[in-house]
Amino acid sequence: MKKLLARFLPARPAVDPRSLRLPAAQPLDERPLARQRMVVVDLETSGLDLQRDQLLAIGAVVIEDGAIDFSQQFECTLCQPGHRAGASTLIHGIAPSAVAAGQAPDEALLAFMAFVDDSPLLAFHAPFDQHMLERALREELGYRLHHPFLDAAVLAPLLCPEAPPYRGLDEWLGHFRLQASERHHASADALATAELALILFSKARRQGLDNLADLQRQAQAWRRRQLSPSL
Repeated sequence: MKKLLARFLPARPAVDPRSLRLPAAQPLDERPLARQRMVVVDLETSGLDLQRDQLLAIGAVVIEDGAIDFSQQFECTLCQPGHRAGASTLIHGIAPSAVAAGQAPDEALLAFMAFVDDSPLLAFHAPFDQHMLERALREELGYRLHHPFLDAAVLAPLLCPEAPPYRGLDEWLGHFRLQASERHHASADALATAELALILFSKARRQGLDNLADLQRQAQAWRRRQLSPSL
């Protein structure tokens, strides 16, 4: 863990970290999926309240050149002073003592964004992770996140219309006979989501969708259809 952070964490600056240069996002393009770098991320939080709960842990893996690159992984627990055990602790298992011993949030977020660089992000039920990450970056670093986020929870039913109306990651993992080494652990969930994404990308290519820009357009159209009243 310390070696991993040392790889991506800048040397402790003598200036306010808010003034440091952070990566600019690149728009989704028409590069084939097999040539795309994507960061698959999962967050653990103190609860589900988008405005009040805190970011506790970040786990991420990289899909590059059509495969999971196990040399590019990120894991970090964030120190949140005053954090107390709650109902969510029973789910993610991050004890208050682990949070107290975690990395300073500004340093952890700087390290994570250095890891992400200009790559797009993917998560399962991405709007929650996107909102919590955006909020933490804004509050800790004064940074506005513009990186595209793709949602595996939308891509899965879009590309697998024959599947039952699954909603959760466990259901989709079971559908494809995938196993997570540990659920509700940021790094393990990110890896499981990445494995699911590779299957979905294979299905996308067979359906003539071989780049993230087209996939995102189709996912957004699918989402609008789901939200539209039935005629």
